[in-house]
Amino acid sequence: MRTIHVTRTIPAPPEPIFDLLADHANYDQFRAVSASELVREGEPPPNGVGALRRVRVQILRFEEEITAYERPTRLEYLIVKLNVPFEHQGGSITLTPDGDATRVDWRSSFRVPTPVVGGPQEIVWQPLLERGFRRVLEDVERTLRGS
Repeated sequence: MRTIHVTRTIPAPPEPIFDLLADHANYDQFRAVSASELVREGEPPPNGVGALRRVRVQILRFEEEITAYERPTRLEYLIVKLNVPFEHQGGSITLTPDGDATRVDWRSSFRVPTPVVGGPQEIVWQPLLERGFRRVLEDVERTLRGS
């Protein structure tokens, strides 16, 4: 199993950062995401626990379910469907106030269940996913700056 951990301190309070990261219907505002939609509302509506979003990133298509929603400090999710062999163990985004800024910690664990080649595939996936998470956080910061 591999774990990805990306952090970024964004010069903004946690609430608008959380709201952008939880806005599943508009996740395609981020560079890597070509399409996104909210398939099922959660509790609280629309993006809370149980919300299901469908996301497309280049050739990947996947569905994520929100498993924890504590605005504005914690969002957890599980990829429940993906068009390639991949077992997601869960992801979490934690937001911690840091003076006038917010530290964002994004963790996600996965494994590729393919015999023999699964390990090497995980080695390829890890930096790609890390880069994707970093870009999303960069895009959140850019959006909040208004540029």
